[in-house]
Amino acid sequence: MRSVKFHIASGYHPGSLWSTEKISVILYEYPINERIRTYLRLEHLFNRLTELVSREQALDHHYALTTLFEVMDVGARADLKSDVLKDLDKQKHMLDAYRGNPAISESALDDVISELDRCFQTLNSLPGKAGQSLTENDWLMSIRSRVGIPGGTCEFDLPAYYAWQHKTGVQRRNDLHCWTATLTPFADSIHVLLKLLRDSGAPQKVIANGGQFQQNLPQGRPFQLLRLALDSSLELIPEISGNRLMVSIRLMRQEDDDRLHPCSEDTAFELALCS
Repeated sequence: MRSVKFHIASGYHPGSLWSTEKISVILYEYPINERIRTYLRLEHLFNRLTELVSREQALDHHYALTTLFEVMDVGARADLKSDVLKDLDKQKHMLDAYRGNPAISESALDDVISELDRCFQTLNSLPGKAGQSLTENDWLMSIRSRVGIPGGTCEFDLPAYYAWQHKTGVQRRNDLHCWTATLTPFADSIHVLLKLLRDSGAPQKVIANGGQFQQNLPQGRPFQLLRLALDSSLELIPEISGNRLMVSIRLMRQEDDDRLHPCSEDTAFELALCS
């Protein structure tokens, strides 16, 4: 996947937990609408797929295939491709409005718009839904039909798959690269869109009084993603809920009984709302 070098709004703020190397933080993200929820799920799967494909062991490549099938399941929505194309086009028009702004580098702006154009053209030329071309591969579909069955991919059920697992790591990885290449336009597009969305939010320090925090969202601005940075040494877990009107966060702590219990302490953390 390619990385975007240009930030519309920087996420760096002096004194921010996100930018302080001395403090170890856990960054949580919560989608405020269903489209971003789908994008985050796909990003999670693409990251896992990239990691597993790069390895050598047959077991890693087995889970790479199961992840590939998960991507196909999540991407089966008929309107997903249309949503991504609309968001790419929307971002391009929004960035075009920055032209002539003395605070913005024209060359950096051109790079991002070119990246958006490339993603749009590549995705638009892809036929059908995510991974649709893979459904024509009978061998892959035979594995997909049994991978959800406990132990369903044993050698006596799928001898051809068992033989493939005995190929060299290089051979299996080449096959996986071939199959995952059909998903690259989706991966690149979602990567760019989520990066621009994350860069649009500026983190602010807030306090959860008695372990609880609520904030009404200003109307007229469509927030899409909540990002929360929490000092890991506090050993707290945020339970987040939210919609277009408000967000609510309750901090929990896992106790010795392995259950989550509400935290009653005033706790500082950082919050960014991205639109």
